[in-house]
Amino acid sequence: MRGHFITFEGGEGSGKSTHAATLAQRLKTQGIDVVLTREPGGSTGAEIIRHIILSGIAKPLGAETETILFAAARDDHVRSTIRPALVDGKWVICDRFIDSTRVYQGILGKVDGKLIRGLERVTVGAAMPELTFILDVPAAVGLARAKTRRGAGVADRFESESVEYHEHLRQAFLALGKLEPKRCIVVDGRAPRDVVAERIWTAVSERLLAGQVTRAAEPAAP
Repeated sequence: MRGHFITFEGGEGSGKSTHAATLAQRLKTQGIDVVLTREPGGSTGAEIIRHIILSGIAKPLGAETETILFAAARDDHVRSTIRPALVDGKWVICDRFIDSTRVYQGILGKVDGKLIRGLERVTVGAAMPELTFILDVPAAVGLARAKTRRGAGVADRFESESVEYHEHLRQAFLALGKLEPKRCIVVDGRAPRDVVAERIWTAVSERLLAGQVTRAAEPAAP
């Protein structure tokens, strides 16, 4: 695959959607073709499953069922949106991906890691993210932001969980970042928005743009 794949992870209200969109726009100013997407969702079939999951309808069926639903949505998303974009040489920026399943359903939901990894192999294959930003904010801060964002709307399946749940979630994301430091970068989401955006841009420039520039500068083979 010729494109680049970046994901944003973290708890509710950590700024994932905002900074994914900010990065996408900045890359576009550099003349880069970008696909901005999200999970669950990002394709026609996945958006239907998104509604089922976030409505809470599947919650009584247990974490394993939710895991399978996420996998079904991801399969459609990868086949319909992510993989075609990467093959075309586009950059894909996704708000949530495999790490959310590993944390929400795996660590907090106690779903067997073998099941989760097996589903990843089937649904994701080689379309793995090269760079993942984990935006970190205390649970109370993130939930307050989420409440402000939705206004008079009703909290979704995960936003409605307790502060304690979300703090466990935060710690799980931080632990994941330590397990995969080559791919994951933890960014303090409490910093001013422009500061966070600049830290993200610096990492992308150093890890992905620099390599692209170097390749472009190399002379063609005789």
